[in-house]
Amino acid sequence: MDGQHWRSTIAAAQAGDRRALDELVAGWLPLVYNIVGRALNGHADVDDVVQETMLRAVGNLGSLRDPDSFRSWLVAIAMRQIRDRARRRTAQRLDDQASHEGAADFAELTVLKLQLEGERREVAEAVRWLDDEDRQLLSLWWLEVAGELTRRELAAAVGISRQHAAVRVQRMKERLEVSRGIVRALDGACPDLRELTVRWDGRPDSVWRKRLARHIRGCGYCGDTGPSVVPAERLLVGIALVPVPVGFTLSLALGGKTAVAATSVGWSAKVLSALTKPAVAVTAGATLAAGGAYVVVRTPDDPPPRAAVAPTASAAPGTPAPYPPPRPAPSASASASASPSSSPSPSASPRRTGRYGSVVDTVDGAPARDARPAALPHRPESGITSTGGPKAVMQHRGDSVTLSGRGYVLVRWQISPKSRPGGLVMPAWTGLEGKLFHVASGGGRRMDDPLDGSAAGSTTGMGGPGTGYTVLPAGAQQMWQNEYFYVDGTVTLTQNERGADYGLIVFPSTWEEADEDVRYGPDRGAIRYGLVRDTGGDDTPVPQYVTREKPEDPATVPQRSRV
Repeated sequence: MDGQHWRSTIAAAQAGDRRALDELVAGWLPLVYNIVGRALNGHADVDDVVQETMLRAVGNLGSLRDPDSFRSWLVAIAMRQIRDRARRRTAQRLDDQASHEGAADFAELTVLKLQLEGERREVAEAVRWLDDEDRQLLSLWWLEVAGELTRRELAAAVGISRQHAAVRVQRMKERLEVSRGIVRALDGACPDLRELTVRWDGRPDSVWRKRLARHIRGCGYCGDTGPSVVPAERLLVGIALVPVPVGFTLSLALGGKTAVAATSVGWSAKVLSALTKPAVAVTAGATLAAGGAYVVVRTPDDPPPRAAVAPTASAAPGTPAPYPPPRPAPSASASASASPSSSPSPSASPRRTGRYGSVVDTVDGAPARDARPAALPHRPESGITSTGGPKAVMQHRGDSVTLSGRGYVLVRWQISPKSRPGGLVMPAWTGLEGKLFHVASGGGRRMDDPLDGSAAGSTTGMGGPGTGYTVLPAGAQQMWQNEYFYVDGTVTLTQNERGADYGLIVFPSTWEEADEDVRYGPDRGAIRYGLVRDTGGDDTPVPQYVTREKPEDPATVPQRSRV
């Protein structure tokens, strides 16, 4: 979901819109749950700390001046609650078994829910051996590496400078590597280690961490790691959030406060009014019931709910609907200039305006599989220079490539629901100088086309019942395997992976290659022919998520481009 959407949602929630408040809680609860759960390693206090964090966030939402800082503000609240919980603990160390009664070890939960194997499993289990302070920092660093937080947000949440944060993170990583060595050694068959751990009760603590680390340093068997060990940050790149458990209940019914008590501690009158309104909404895999109770009823692994979607004019009769179905198109008033034409031609034919940037990509239906594409206009070519060379592979958040010149560019999509399904954050085009057009789509298929052999078309390039689904932001245009663009100037494309796993491969291309691709159809084994979007003029659509500005975080570029 793009930053513009969250800004409007936050503003609406601050104004007392109950549905916006429900959406805000549903959207950000998983992040808070992962931070608290990993910091406390599944301690029985996790639910209470998550509850208190969300209550404080909702109660103080009216004091938030800048919606763009909501995430860092929320994370800072979570970290304060974690530290307050640590201060409230008695000097006597709680018995781990008693403290975990009714709670799951978060390391084990991470391994099971995300199906981690090999060195990724080793990293998750090594967290058990860290001290509380290191585990709190790791709960943020894990999300930074996974693409859910920035280093600036991490430092702000801990209350230190970015330079100090770098030092703290480096020290924590060193202790994490020691802990990984312990996990690896305990999985081995060293007879001396077996003898050393005879009296160990199996509960990780700092005393045994030092003993085991000392043994590993002096043991030829345990110290031999065999193949080189992959650094933790490379293992955690793009890893998903652990889903909030089914049955987890978050009560926003004033947190047990009366209306008078809630008002006396600074709850916004508008938020208070929203919380007292009876409402039932289903969003983001959870139910917000009357009185403010938030109950998780399904996990992200379940397929998104089916929705009735009006067929678009460009969808051919008899063409099976993709699953999950496309999002409804924006209202006519918002996207009349970008609506698909009712013409039987498979090419997009937006209303001609003659002004560059007046037509922007929008949700569209798939053409009939055997509908041959229109002619692709041949624009002037002098060649494209790419900072990524002839083939720029962008697999991680923040990867980017700058394209300069006049010519065609191919962006090939790689979506990996087997690795990590969920909501997809679209890539963004920034720093545009000149013009950028979306001229054609090819590759023989849309990514939501059913795959061969799937039952009733339930498995597509976007996912299936066995893996979960990759879900596009509302209003985002469905991508094809290959997307072709025409650059006349300079622009930078940035991969913004958060949530769903995906990659992009960017190639400088030619008109001949694009023309050949769109004409590759079912007669040669493809699922469908390509789609020509180029009208030959300035009324050719520009892609979504493009700007002439150079924002610090490209993921904040609005969906509706203004160039």
